[in-house]
Amino acid sequence: MSGWADELIQEYMVGQLELTKHADRLDKNNPYDKNDLTQINSMIDSMAFSIEWMATGRQPGTYRGAEKRAIYQKQYISSMDVIPDITEQLEEDHKHLFISKEERMILADIFASMSHRERQCYVLHEGQGMSMGRIADELGLKKRTVQQYIERARDKVKEKVDEKAS
Repeated sequence: MSGWADELIQEYMVGQLELTKHADRLDKNNPYDKNDLTQINSMIDSMAFSIEWMATGRQPGTYRGAEKRAIYQKQYISSMDVIPDITEQLEEDHKHLFISKEERMILADIFASMSHRERQCYVLHEGQGMSMGRIADELGLKKRTVQQYIERARDKVKEKVDEKAS
């Protein structure tokens, strides 16, 4: 049974073949065609990279790829509402909440870098203001384990923020 990802891979392969045919028709001695050929070859390489990534679920050239269940985790997080709706609370104070699509994508990127437990503990602690002890009781973990998850999540947030700033 063919899924949407298989269809997308097939479309990319057809596009890559068409680009290759077009590149073969160009005159390699013509300076204008040389510039076009450089651009087309770059597009072919990008498509090959994308095809390999979609087919394997792993970034080409890396030794450690995503596990099957985490391949589309980032897409899932960016499409769901991970930020609670606090509009009513803000209306009481006559403040307005606005988060741009770019800011939403940055948050999704940050959350995608965290494991499920890190994200869970971080949101409960930072977003909901729960103590580490209460989180530990709620999730059936040790307090030190919750603390470690939160520390790792904070490190990942700092890393992503520093990455976006530079």
